[in-house]
Amino acid sequence: MPSIHDLETPAVLIDLDRLEANVVRMAARAREAGVALRPHAKTHKVPEIGWMQMRAGAVGLSLAKTSEAEVFARHGFPDLFVAYPVVSPSKADRLMALSRRVRLCVGVDSIEGAEVLAAAAVRSGQTLRVSLKVDSGFHRVGVDPKDAVSVGSRVAALKGLSLTSVFTHAGQAYHRADPKDIERDNEDEAKIVVAAALGLRQAGVPIETVSVGSTPTSRFGFAHKGVTEARPGNYVYLDRTQAGLGTCSFDECAMSILATVVSVSGSDRAVLDSGSKTLALDMLRPKPDGYGLIVGSTSRLSALSEEHGIVAVDPGDVFKVGERVRVLPNHACVVSNLHDRVYGVRGDRIETVFEVAARGCVD
Repeated sequence: MPSIHDLETPAVLIDLDRLEANVVRMAARAREAGVALRPHAKTHKVPEIGWMQMRAGAVGLSLAKTSEAEVFARHGFPDLFVAYPVVSPSKADRLMALSRRVRLCVGVDSIEGAEVLAAAAVRSGQTLRVSLKVDSGFHRVGVDPKDAVSVGSRVAALKGLSLTSVFTHAGQAYHRADPKDIERDNEDEAKIVVAAALGLRQAGVPIETVSVGSTPTSRFGFAHKGVTEARPGNYVYLDRTQAGLGTCSFDECAMSILATVVSVSGSDRAVLDSGSKTLALDMLRPKPDGYGLIVGSTSRLSALSEEHGIVAVDPGDVFKVGERVRVLPNHACVVSNLHDRVYGVRGDRIETVFEVAARGCVD
């Protein structure tokens, strides 16, 4: 087998032992809680890793965009959830074409968006399963919890749609410095979405699935009465942000970037060939602290331009031109979207190459 030392840099490495352990661990957590696991595949965008999750017990995959769903459908995945509000008629028509091939559900959070989906469903002569997103505190998308029953009832009344589920995402957990606050987010997301489901059932809407999901909140488990499904995504790779949040240790992070030191202009600064085109510009959460950590050191990337990663060299660390290092990224998901392929490794040996089939799927 080839070695990572044969690779040109920068290159994205996936530690297969850690990846496999992460997949098994989350599947066990869901199984112990008695909930279905529907991982969000936007983290990896790799069909082979999706199948790894399915073999471990996942019931299907969650995706962010219509084009991502089309890619995973082409690779044979039978059950997909587009966890994103689709309001474009052309995308709605694409989803209806997709629903002839897979079991599909699509997120909604407005009457206007639901009407677009309903019109496409009627045109195609089908009934589309939809899920109402409820805002559990992140304040990004999702209906206000107090409006969930009224909006959901109107959605359920639209011809061509079947409102079968409710879902939420406690993304605010990514900004918490205290684990107790993350635990509270975990409890709140469950409480809010379960209440929405109960209210809709009382209004005559037969809600089947009650779905929560984020990797930070998952550490506190999914065993909340009324929750039936979980959708964490980042857990397959994990990253510096997850370690900073207390979700994992550095030793559980599966993704790193192999990079080369291309310049050393002083004892306090070095430059890598991995800039924003490799790592993206996401800052560390919950507290900003550079753009990546040099594995095995305390030095971090303090600035990025497109092709350059500027390392703030800590006292005691020494880097030499031509030296190869590994960088632990702040956010694994955005790194996936920047690369055509990632290398599955065990130690220094390359065992497989994963094509990132759904990278660039932004529509």
